[in-house]
Amino acid sequence: MILKNDLLLRTARGEPVERPPVWLMRQAGRILPQYRALRERLSGFKELVETPALAAEVTIQPVDELGVDAAILFSDILVIPEAMGLPYEMVEKKGPLFPKTIRSESDIGNLVAGEDAAARLNYVYDALELTRKELDGRVPLIGFAGAPWTLLAYMVEGSGSKTFSRAKRMLYQEPVLAHHLLEKITQTIITYLRAKTRHGADLIQVFDSWAGILSPAMYREFGAPYLQQICSAITEAPVTVFAKGAWFALEDIAQMDCQVVGLDWNISPEEGRRRIGREKVVQGNLDPCYLYADPEQISIATQKMLDAFGGRHIANLGHGVYPDTPLDGVRAFVEAVKHYRYE
Repeated sequence: MILKNDLLLRTARGEPVERPPVWLMRQAGRILPQYRALRERLSGFKELVETPALAAEVTIQPVDELGVDAAILFSDILVIPEAMGLPYEMVEKKGPLFPKTIRSESDIGNLVAGEDAAARLNYVYDALELTRKELDGRVPLIGFAGAPWTLLAYMVEGSGSKTFSRAKRMLYQEPVLAHHLLEKITQTIITYLRAKTRHGADLIQVFDSWAGILSPAMYREFGAPYLQQICSAITEAPVTVFAKGAWFALEDIAQMDCQVVGLDWNISPEEGRRRIGREKVVQGNLDPCYLYADPEQISIATQKMLDAFGGRHIANLGHGVYPDTPLDGVRAFVEAVKHYRYE
């Protein structure tokens, strides 16, 4: 299918573009009234994730409403642990909860991995195909997955956490066990992401949401090598690596076989560019809370960010847009990017 707007893909490939593309992490969600209206009719979050027609509908909503340059399939990073045999619940206002967690070698041995696990996620592939058909080439479609360390953190901890101390304890006390689990997760992610590209994903993003809670040394052992495995294996589409809080690992990530490096808001564009270099495309990194400001302030801040990156840049926030963000603030950010032009 020929894309009518291929700005994101041209930028990811390092080709000349007239302006930066713009999209937002969590753009399909509670910032949109039509999303909230749909959620009110459903039993819960997982019904939305697991019903292809509904996932496609909410994926396309921000393209219609905001005019962003990409759609990102509405899904969840925890579909992979569930496919591996570790089901989760999504508790309203509390987040994910795993009734059963990984504690031992036998627990890891009982997990399904690779092709067998990925084959359980047909509802995701069906949603991709349906979304791609309904987009009709308007914008590229992004598929994503959680990174191995982030998924391990949930599978061992059992829920969200400020410290993930139980998960980190495994790294220190039982590193062989941790590596065994990380390897199984990594092989499943690779198979899953390759399937996503076959079913319609134009670009892949890997979210290492909890990268920043590890020390630099621990991330080099338990985080970065598995990200590199994924980047090397996915050759069918450009890959973005977003390791939140891992400013200390940017040089390592820049050496990976990815095309785009995501940045959070805790590093300046200038410092991020210095650490990553000019070869890679960068993505980010406006503070999500800036969208609470008035539209004029948002427009000025966005232009400053774009100027500072100086090209080879995908405009986005430094994390997902927060649920109570004013829609006018989101519009101001998107429109500021769309009116920007490279000289």
